[in-house]
Amino acid sequence: MIRIGLGKDLHRLVEGRPFIVGGVTIPADKGELGHSDGDVLCHAIIDALLGASGLGDIGEFFPPSDPRWKDADSLELLKQSAEKVYRSGWKIINIDCVLTCESPRLLPHRQHIRESLARALQIPADRIFVKGKTNEKVDAIGAGLAVEALAVCLLEHAQ
Repeated sequence: MIRIGLGKDLHRLVEGRPFIVGGVTIPADKGELGHSDGDVLCHAIIDALLGASGLGDIGEFFPPSDPRWKDADSLELLKQSAEKVYRSGWKIINIDCVLTCESPRLLPHRQHIRESLARALQIPADRIFVKGKTNEKVDAIGAGLAVEALAVCLLEHAQ
């Protein structure tokens, strides 16, 4: 059996916070505002994995109302989510992602992000791809006020 999962996350960008993508801190003037560290890419991947496996979503396992997750390392949340998926008999075939922001540029950091995610998920980096896009100065993302991540995953169950 195979299943596809889709995840999406969006965070406002504010001064004084680090800009973290896939567990990698990227130099930037602003960072993601969130209850955890705000890593939109990890959050989108978590939702894709949990949705495809039928286990739930990020808000069920790591609710922002719970003080345990305040400033949490999203890469660690991704590891915990992947472990739940693996324990349920699923394996990750691949993950494809899009990060949309006006700045900073993602391309110089892409391979490092892929490797960081691969370590967290315990899969080869060639099963993960991350694309960077802009919103061509349109809407809150285009104005540099927000960042958005989309992720899709393919899972296979051992049956």
